[in-house]
Amino acid sequence: MTVAEVRDRYLAFFEKRGHVVIPSAAIVPENDPTTLFTSSGMQPLVPYLLGEPHPKGSKLVNSQMCFRAEDIEEVGDNRHTTFFEMLGNWSLGDYFKKEQLPRLFEFLTNREEGLGLDPEKLYVTVFAGDEDAGMGKDGESVMLWQGLFKEKGIDAKFVELGTEEVGSKTGMQGGRIFAYGAKKNWWSRSGVPNKMPAGEPGGPDSEVFYDFGTPHDTKFGTHCHPNCDCGRFIEIGNSVFMQYVKQEDGSFAELPKKNVDFGGGLERLAAATLHNPDVFLVDVFDEARAEIARHAYSFLESKDEKPVYKKYASSPDITKAYRVILDHIRAATFMIADGVRPSNTEQGYVLRRLIRRAVRFADFLHLGQGKETVHSPLTRIAQYFIDAYAFGKNGYSQLAKELNTVINEIGQEEKRFRNTLANGMRELEKMGDNIDAFVLFTTYGFPIELTEEIAKERGVAIDTHAVRVQMKDHQEKSRAGAAQKFKGGLADTSTETTMLHTTTHLMLAGLRKYLGDHVHQAGSNITAERTRFDFTHPEKVSREILDKVEAYVNEAIEKGAAVTIEQVPKDAARAAGVEGSFWEKYPDVVNVYTVKADDGTIYSQELCGGPHVAHTGVIRDTGKRFKIVKEEASSAGVRRIKAVLQ
Repeated sequence: MTVAEVRDRYLAFFEKRGHVVIPSAAIVPENDPTTLFTSSGMQPLVPYLLGEPHPKGSKLVNSQMCFRAEDIEEVGDNRHTTFFEMLGNWSLGDYFKKEQLPRLFEFLTNREEGLGLDPEKLYVTVFAGDEDAGMGKDGESVMLWQGLFKEKGIDAKFVELGTEEVGSKTGMQGGRIFAYGAKKNWWSRSGVPNKMPAGEPGGPDSEVFYDFGTPHDTKFGTHCHPNCDCGRFIEIGNSVFMQYVKQEDGSFAELPKKNVDFGGGLERLAAATLHNPDVFLVDVFDEARAEIARHAYSFLESKDEKPVYKKYASSPDITKAYRVILDHIRAATFMIADGVRPSNTEQGYVLRRLIRRAVRFADFLHLGQGKETVHSPLTRIAQYFIDAYAFGKNGYSQLAKELNTVINEIGQEEKRFRNTLANGMRELEKMGDNIDAFVLFTTYGFPIELTEEIAKERGVAIDTHAVRVQMKDHQEKSRAGAAQKFKGGLADTSTETTMLHTTTHLMLAGLRKYLGDHVHQAGSNITAERTRFDFTHPEKVSREILDKVEAYVNEAIEKGAAVTIEQVPKDAARAAGVEGSFWEKYPDVVNVYTVKADDGTIYSQELCGGPHVAHTGVIRDTGKRFKIVKEEASSAGVRRIKAVLQ
């Protein structure tokens, strides 16, 4: 089946059984400062799993966009991806195990409404219990699974393994249902039971694995078992049963309202329908993979030679390069469509890393023979992903709307990175055998891991430990400098400097009003004579827009708007949409400055350490007005404005 067919069937199957289809949440979480990305289907629903009523009811289903930055280095095998869709169904105090497991089994095995998987290929795991927490094994799930397999004529033997180490030593033992401990088959926000605080809910889970029949590789252990990493078994779904709440004395009590949270990887389920463990061979990758194949060939020794094309699966290194490019460009496409832009902080840094890593592997395959343009192979690959995902009943239509933005951002970042590589390579060549990875990184932005790879190819030794120590020291100094910088942001507190400080806040609000919410502070330097302000924006700002920003600031000045300060919890300020950059640099309680006119108009509301004028009439009464005198590039994706009061 295609990815779209699996998605459509899943949503229709559970909708028919009383579930409400809810849309995917954004890949960048809203009002959640604790994480950069949505990494599971459960994440946007945690408040409802913890007791809040959901506006759509107690039975929900969706396909959620997810991204896991921690898997970037894992991409290259046949099953790890950073971006994926998670199919999910939830019961919020409605049904429980005896409804969830039969429905899931029906969806997996039914040919008419589900996936039609061979039940002989399915193996399951359950919770073995936790003696210290006073909980026995999940016998109810064992009995339910045995009954379901029996209906298919399968004798599902139960085997208690407990740990992966035991599984490796003893093997399958003819089993189909396997019990593992809390490390593998328990869920709570804090982890295993002994890590949970009093009052936190949690519960056992039951995973379903598909047996692809891949021969066992003994480097992963003597024997294979469902949680072995050899590739024979791949998890295709997990039902979490929120059943318990931890007590003050460390014991566990049953929850009065129990919840079900199921999550299943869409691409893995599609791979199971093809009985092929390589998720990069499902249909959404087909056109993008073909695009790579059209351009991936070895350099020619002469014009008379025919190119030697580097086909997918022709060697481990080539296959890894294909997979990294496919995964990273797909992830970048969804991120950009969701509003993320390449930068050196937070989500933007992850996006930049994805694109630049894809460029490095593209060069390994000689895609485009090293020529960077806005319409490079990488941008065409992004377009193929938009074609694959933007259409259909349950597709992501916003991708098509953001096509030009996606193409432009990937193309521009590729170009910037190639310039960085060119400059860094020139300096690296000058160093000869005395390669200084730290200098190359801090001065030219040349990736340390790339320096290490080049040094290894040349047989030059680099003290990687020393480089890491230097990098850590560099980062700590940078953080300390930033913390000092954002105590107040001012070199002095004279009247002239304070007035410019307030107008700088108003200018940022004006820039966001006329350019969009992607605009954030990237740095500032304010003196008694002028303000210099860096902000995130990908292109030159027109004079027309600058004039509008000036008018916005001067309107606030003319109205004599009051400037007030309120101390609020940082999380509350962020949840309320208060503008601020470098959130991690501020304490738990922050100062929120608001510039508000008597007519109720709020001109600016932003985190700041101060100081500010008491009201903008202080500026008005000097007879001075705000003027932007210069706008220019500061760095990649960052613009700089110089402005004065005159």
